[in-house]
Amino acid sequence: MADENKKEEQPQSEQAKDLGTVKLKGRHGNIYCLSIIGQIEGHMVLPSDNKSTKYEHIIPLLVAIEEDENIQGLIIILNTMGGDVEAGLAISELIAGMSKPTVSLVLGGGHSIGVPLAVASDYSFIASSATMTIHPIRMNGTVISIPQTFDYLVKTQERVVNFIVSHSKITAEKLNELMLNTSQLANDAGTIMYGEDAVSYGIIDEVGTISSALDKLENLIGQHHNISQ
Repeated sequence: MADENKKEEQPQSEQAKDLGTVKLKGRHGNIYCLSIIGQIEGHMVLPSDNKSTKYEHIIPLLVAIEEDENIQGLIIILNTMGGDVEAGLAISELIAGMSKPTVSLVLGGGHSIGVPLAVASDYSFIASSATMTIHPIRMNGTVISIPQTFDYLVKTQERVVNFIVSHSKITAEKLNELMLNTSQLANDAGTIMYGEDAVSYGIIDEVGTISSALDKLENLIGQHHNISQ
């Protein structure tokens, strides 16, 4: 019997080690825990010494969670500095489109493209000590100095703003004001906010801890189950 339990636990430990994921048994069914940490890696491979979340791992995993009848809800733990905008938005769109209840918790930081990832869930939490940075889109690599480059940046910025606004309580006007703030960051524009600030601005739903996030997810799963019956 002990050997059988060990065999069942091994895949869980491997998932936690390789992908930062684990399946938990909750009051209303199985909960999947997904961590998004470090830098969001997109089309460009980051150096091996960087902590990163690879979108080619996360995207099929989210699809599998959505299709798995044995998983009733998803909790997303965020501690990210941001990263690739296209990859971050792609992951955010998948989370937002899931039919199963989802809850996010920002620990440490949820910066830059981490903001759409945080608000993509049905309900969002942030630790009181955590921070979020709102700033304009940046571009790396070769930049062609033509009007079309600026237009592309403006349109990309609009995509991020529209997603955050449509999945939170903040207005586009206030979000743009925070992004263009020049009084906080040296030689840059943007705003750094703590947990309480993120809630007061309407970006995050509530200041809380892991127990708060799990309780909320269990409640959402229970409501979802009752509606589905």
